[in-house]
Amino acid sequence: MTWIMTIFPAALLLLGFPIYVTLLATCAIVILAFYPIPATALPQIMFGSLDSSALLAVPFFILAGEIMGTGGISRRLVNWSKALFGGTKASLPITTIATCVVFGAISGSSAATVASVGKITFQPMLDAGYDRRFAAGLLTASGLIDNMIPPSIAMILFAAVAEVSIVKIFSAGIIPGLLFALAFAAYVWIRGHRSAVDTPEPFSTKRLMNETANAVWALGLPALILGGIYSGVITATEAGGISCIYAVVVSVIIYREIKWADLRGLAERAAYITSQVMIVLAAAGVYSWLLTTSGAGPAITSIFKNWALHPWILLLMVNVVLLLVGIFLDPPPAILLLTPILMPIIKDAGIDPIHFGIIMTANLSIGCFTPP
Repeated sequence: MTWIMTIFPAALLLLGFPIYVTLLATCAIVILAFYPIPATALPQIMFGSLDSSALLAVPFFILAGEIMGTGGISRRLVNWSKALFGGTKASLPITTIATCVVFGAISGSSAATVASVGKITFQPMLDAGYDRRFAAGLLTASGLIDNMIPPSIAMILFAAVAEVSIVKIFSAGIIPGLLFALAFAAYVWIRGHRSAVDTPEPFSTKRLMNETANAVWALGLPALILGGIYSGVITATEAGGISCIYAVVVSVIIYREIKWADLRGLAERAAYITSQVMIVLAAAGVYSWLLTTSGAGPAITSIFKNWALHPWILLLMVNVVLLLVGIFLDPPPAILLLTPILMPIIKDAGIDPIHFGIIMTANLSIGCFTPP
């Protein structure tokens, strides 16, 4: 049965089947062929895997990202970052990176951040003389920063599946996310000095103050969300709900860039994206349950235990696997698929689950901007 749960889903993925179909087909075959339980157990376990308050944060942050991307918040963040780094060589690319950091601390969605910031900064970078490949690559790679900067949907999913603290993994992601951002900024700064594009504007304190005043409502949301979570006043789920309310108030009432009627379309799009995540999560819940009850998980763990690998060698091997998987799968489905398999191995090796969660998020996020 172990080979069915490992080789069969891999074969289906290579044939191009969606991840949720792959998992459900595997689980259905195993239950019907090897388990003396009724087939009705499959949907029951699926719904049971979604019964988690932490998962409520996912639709909230997705909806908040959709509203902020349309309601003028992203544009004001770009203008504020441009005023802050306007006197720097390669100011436009650095502005893009800085905006992704701030916006990622609000939305939690890599796709929403890249789409929202890209609408505003992509064409100006082309107009400034930057190569199209460079501009597209920078925006796509910035999705890595968004997945690392809390609140991150990828981290929420990992915390739910691995049963670790969301607050702890959020706290662990801040420094790596900022280090990635600084590394990107250093690269584009060096590249900017070697090229003749994007002559910087003189830095203006008055301009920065004006843009700060314009963006004060947008800048207040990261402080509200992260401050509330880390102080223990609110949970991540409550922070997601607050971010939605805040985004609606700022975009509709204060900035007035979207109307109440527009919220329905944004909610429908957020519901569509959420459904894609949740159906994979439900299928992964059944797969995880089967790994535990069938003994396949302990069997895989025992193989690595018999190898007696040093923890750093094991992590190196897992890093390579995650980079390869990230080429073919987005972080959410990859996290839902691999976490139940890898967590027992990681725990048996004495590796901290929070540390591994950051490694997993970073490696799979790198796969987002590698072909295809």
